[in-house]
Amino acid sequence: MHSHISPKKHWLLTFLALLLSVVSITTATPVCSKKCKIDPAKLPDLMAITIDEISTQLRDGCFTSYQLTQAYMARIRQVNCTFHAVLEVNPDALDIAKTLDEERASGKVRGPLHGVPILLKDNIATRDKLNTTSGSYALLGARVKRDSTVAAKLRSSGAIILGKTGLSEWSNHRSDNSTSGWSARHGQITSGYYPGLRPEGSSSGSGVAADLGLALGALGTDTSGSIIAPSWRNNLVGIRPTVGLTSRALVIPISERQDSVGPMARTVKDAAYILSAIAGKCSADNYTSAIPFKQIPEYWKDLNKDSFKGAKIGIPDAVFKKLDIPAPFKEEFDKAVEMIRGNGASIYKDLDFKSYDQYNVFTANHTLYMACGLEFKTNIKKYLNDLEFNPNNIRNTEDLMKYTKADRREEYPDRSIYLWEADTKLIPCEDNTCKLAWDITQLRYQLGGEGGILGALASAGGKDGLDALVMPASDTLVDIAAIAGLPVVTVPLGFRPKDTEVKKDERGVVTAAPNEPFGLLFVGKAWDEQKLINYAYAFEQKTQVRRKGPKQYKMPTAQIKDYMQTKP
Repeated sequence: MHSHISPKKHWLLTFLALLLSVVSITTATPVCSKKCKIDPAKLPDLMAITIDEISTQLRDGCFTSYQLTQAYMARIRQVNCTFHAVLEVNPDALDIAKTLDEERASGKVRGPLHGVPILLKDNIATRDKLNTTSGSYALLGARVKRDSTVAAKLRSSGAIILGKTGLSEWSNHRSDNSTSGWSARHGQITSGYYPGLRPEGSSSGSGVAADLGLALGALGTDTSGSIIAPSWRNNLVGIRPTVGLTSRALVIPISERQDSVGPMARTVKDAAYILSAIAGKCSADNYTSAIPFKQIPEYWKDLNKDSFKGAKIGIPDAVFKKLDIPAPFKEEFDKAVEMIRGNGASIYKDLDFKSYDQYNVFTANHTLYMACGLEFKTNIKKYLNDLEFNPNNIRNTEDLMKYTKADRREEYPDRSIYLWEADTKLIPCEDNTCKLAWDITQLRYQLGGEGGILGALASAGGKDGLDALVMPASDTLVDIAAIAGLPVVTVPLGFRPKDTEVKKDERGVVTAAPNEPFGLLFVGKAWDEQKLINYAYAFEQKTQVRRKGPKQYKMPTAQIKDYMQTKP
């Protein structure tokens, strides 16, 4: 049966159908007007650009992630022969950037890190064309079965893994006579603030690269100051999270009870963005099961420059008196305390770590080290034997020693293998399940916790105790927090005076110099990252130390504007 429709009705129905079609198309695929509000010549310098600026300008079509990645790669080429900060650049970085640009163009934006290049320390495994070697030729060409959890989280957030940074070989767990920032694969990393300046810590390449704007930021790892020290030495913000807030799965290990993965960046908010992306529970790292949050905080979201109002901040002055804190550090620290007080905090002085003298004894006789040694030789065996491809068939610490002695590129015996020898010969346990390991672990928690940071926090401020401790840059103070697995945030505090005497170690690496940066530390209870990040943000916003300080003696010059005309 056929219905009859008059020509007039047919025309009307056709018109209505076309109108509905137009409305449907307009509703389903809104046209986004991309209007870049910045003259390309005035785009932010990559030495100072932030995630917020990148996100806004990618959204507005000022540039693409592809162009941004090209600029960062050019900056690496310009200065890496001087500083040796970046060990490898991801050969797929531009293709990844192109894919993320296409996602953005289709309306999919994964979050604040979408299309933002980030570097990873060379002990954080990735299943791609990048190596993960901890700076040693022993693992060159090795393949893992999957990405480390933190790398996978970064990819999921839309970040571009730009490459791997250099480090102290095996994260400083090899020699007793090497230098921070040296590994066989890249030589000696140095800082940008004085020629030949030691970059500190084992996450040294991450620190130098983030400082020089070779990426937006970087991931480091910290067993005992290896995020915090290179952050302060390179005028950065560094966050050592509570042990277990970030997964260590497929990160080349030292100590399962002290290792922590965290961000290093030029601003507190950028570091908070990166921490929010990598934090969370992981079935392959049972320490993350202790995370008390149902949902990981967005640490960047509610930062407040007035966070000191009502805060109870402690100063462990009694400990400082026993430490050799350089005069410039102490002078700037005293000014910082008064600034914090002036912005509404209650300051509690003359606090002590009741077990500090005992901590010194156990440090001097290497008792505390034994636990790390036991954990290393236990956990490195697991990491090595879980590789998909193990090119030199290295299965344990003994194999590592044999390989390192045999490969001239590893510079043995000039750079010793003392710590591995101690792990295998001096510690009377096969693994970290023995009673000695348990006893030393409890000792570490007591010395760093109730006898250290936690005891000081509970010793003043009423029933709930103090909110945080604030301290000047010091390896000892960071270590006391680390042995208890507690969080630390560092923020730029100041610089050594221009008339500082230059000092060098026996290898000729500069250990003190004019313009050398140093930092302010905020330390708190487990899982108190949000509070510490807020205090660091308030300090940063009130002082702007990084922005006002001296410049690096050599800087890359490539900028986004140089690549504005390039397309994939």
